Amino acid sequence: MVFTGERKADTARRTESRTRDRKADERPLAGVRVAMLNFREPTQSTAGGAEEYAWQVSRFLLTQGASVVFVTGRQRGQLRTETLDGVDLRRMGNPYLVYLLVPLWLLFHRRRVDVVIDTMNGIPFFSPLVVRRRTPVISLVHHVHDRQFHAFLPAWLAWIGCFVEGEVARLVYRRCLTITVSESSRHDLEGKLRWLAPVAVVPNGCATPARAEPQAGDGDPALVYAGRLIGHKRIERVVDLAAELGDAWPGLRVHIVGRGPEHDALATRVADAGLDGRVELHGFLSEPDKNALLAAARLNVTASEFEGWGLTVIEAAALGVPTVAYDVAGLRDSVRDGVTGWLVREGESLAEVTGRALEELADPRRRAEVAAACRAWAREFTWARTGASMTGLILAKLQDCGGAPQ
Repeated sequence: MVFTGERKADTARRTESRTRDRKADERPLAGVRVAMLNFREPTQSTAGGAEEYAWQVSRFLLTQGASVVFVTGRQRGQLRTETLDGVDLRRMGNPYLVYLLVPLWLLFHRRRVDVVIDTMNGIPFFSPLVVRRRTPVISLVHHVHDRQFHAFLPAWLAWIGCFVEGEVARLVYRRCLTITVSESSRHDLEGKLRWLAPVAVVPNGCATPARAEPQAGDGDPALVYAGRLIGHKRIERVVDLAAELGDAWPGLRVHIVGRGPEHDALATRVADAGLDGRVELHGFLSEPDKNALLAAARLNVTASEFEGWGLTVIEAAALGVPTVAYDVAGLRDSVRDGVTGWLVREGESLAEVTGRALEELADPRRRAEVAAACRAWAREFTWARTGASMTGLILAKLQDCGGAPQ
């Protein structure tokens, strides 16, 4: 009987051990405290794809057992401290002061942080200079901002921005794993900035649409732009398509979805060109309403000069809608030319390529073929896959630095 009791106790211990190991495997980041540093957060009016990426990764890390504090800027009227979806938000500073206040916050809380994910939106937070020596810092860079600096800043200030993004950040982050979202961005980091740290590509994910919407039928075609209304997106070129393609497609409608500082200028452009009724500025739409409008469109169109990836391209593809975009870094990664969309190459105009795409999609069989290819392409990108890749990289860095906290 004693032997039987010992055997039962031993069996119970082994079962408990296996259960504990299984739970550890299910929550590999249990006890790990992550600080996500990002210029903005998704509830802010100027938020875009970079904020969505940081937020989705933060939410996934929670499922892996980590605790996450999202340290970011603050818009007027926002709470300084808030918890959303289990993520602790710490908001501080305007678009300029944020780059001073976030490193100061990290300096005073460095003993409560095990891993830092430092998003460099052109200007870094310099977190390697303020954290403990053994705290891993992962640098997250969506795209190189050199052209963006020169497009929106005086020449002397643009030079400073490029110097900080290049020479300064290259040295400060030389021992930090860098994550970017596309091969184009990796190429720019290694080529333009001569980046010294190792670079891993972890693409954006894509949320599954809340409901399956039908693909646009045989009626008058509609074009949609969805995203922030800011200068380098060149949304005026999408607006102008209503006039440029009006003779060939008299029933064409252009829908602009989003908010941002360019809204009033776009409204004036629509009125001055006599495009009322053919171009509609929707402003911000809820996710279901945006998806419904996008799914009913013939094409998603972006005229952006540069992107890290092209999150809205994949969101449109998930609904079976192809994209017309310029053949620029990031967008050439998210659009498969001739398969899930069309790229505007040097010597071509946006109107020319959009018109050619509309002609192809006028054939129902071709439209169905492209829609199926778009959905299949979008299924390759999920936030779970993005988060799992980030989790693996965090675990590897923690092991390099002596292991995760118990």
